[in-house]
Amino acid sequence: MKSEQRTSAPAPSPAVHAPSSPRTGAVPAVRVGVEEEYLVIDPVSRQLSTRADKVVAEAAAELGDRATTELTRYQVEVRTHPHTSLTALDEDLRHTRRAVARAAARLGLRVISSGTPVLGQHTPPPLAAGQRYAQSLATFRALDHEQTVCACHVHVEVPDLTTALAVSNHLRPWLPALIALSGNSPYWDGRDTGYDSWRTLSWGRWPVAGPPPYFESAGHYEDLVGRLVTSGTVLDRAGVYWDIRPSHHVPTLEVRVADAAPTVDDTLVLAGAVKGLAAAALTAVRDGRPGPRPEAEMLRAAYWRAARDGVRGQSIDLPSGRLRPASRCLDELWSSALPALGPGDLTTVRAARQRLAGQGNGADRQRAAYRRLHSHLDVVDHLVRQTTS
Repeated sequence: MKSEQRTSAPAPSPAVHAPSSPRTGAVPAVRVGVEEEYLVIDPVSRQLSTRADKVVAEAAAELGDRATTELTRYQVEVRTHPHTSLTALDEDLRHTRRAVARAAARLGLRVISSGTPVLGQHTPPPLAAGQRYAQSLATFRALDHEQTVCACHVHVEVPDLTTALAVSNHLRPWLPALIALSGNSPYWDGRDTGYDSWRTLSWGRWPVAGPPPYFESAGHYEDLVGRLVTSGTVLDRAGVYWDIRPSHHVPTLEVRVADAAPTVDDTLVLAGAVKGLAAAALTAVRDGRPGPRPEAEMLRAAYWRAARDGVRGQSIDLPSGRLRPASRCLDELWSSALPALGPGDLTTVRAARQRLAGQGNGADRQRAAYRRLHSHLDVVDHLVRQTTS
């Protein structure tokens, strides 16, 4: 989740969201790309393997530098190319997942896409090589000890920082719904945490993480980030870990709120939601409409509820503070996102949404796998199958 040592990244297109607001003019074309993080598993013990660097080296034959290491030696990160079509993104995701799975298999290993490991891990975990990771450990200390967590990041291509921040302002209120949608980390250290997204709670302990502020201007952003760097709160600009952030090295806005998705279909649902919300947001920005400004305290509360309850529990209505079914919040999300998607994208998203409605999110499916034989080993095996299904 913390790796920034790369030469390229997914390039997506501008986006901005306003809940169910009237739109004028054509919907902007949006390009998106995805970063996925996987855990490397020993297929016999089902425990984490420290050979992620070997898997990355093996996968490089097919993926080049699009496969990289991450904070710990348990993790692999893979990036897609940018795509305007979700159909093309689908093909790219299946190729990258299978390439990593084949590379792992040649080494006698497996990969899973889960927000957290199911079984126990060594604490502190073995960190990947590199000065940045050593500096992170020296600065953040025990915070690095429980960061064997994996996310799915969707990049939206934007023309400039001002547009990126305006889009971010519009997307902020949807972050809890995206957490519920993508929850896929119920287990930690061999126990059920009671949360659909334990990764959200674990990651939220970082000093600059969680929902971003509402930014008044590019100058506001630059000033705040500059002070965070000067104060030693982050190592550098790449260490700003808000759940929406402008990339510091490519022209994208990165939506990084989601757990690693169990299947390609789950990743496509997330990417489709972000793409549609982003296109709606771009329209709102073009029309001069400011983003909603929920109170920071209520947004944080909505994060907690979404991480706990997922898609089948309750969510917090940000304007009123009242509880309501999470399904209603998701219905509103799709009411805003779907009109901004083209016919091909709609077909992809609707098929994946039907599966989500019937089977729940990744956390629901992990728990269902556990209930069959009351075995955490079965949960790991389930995730191995899901990752390349």
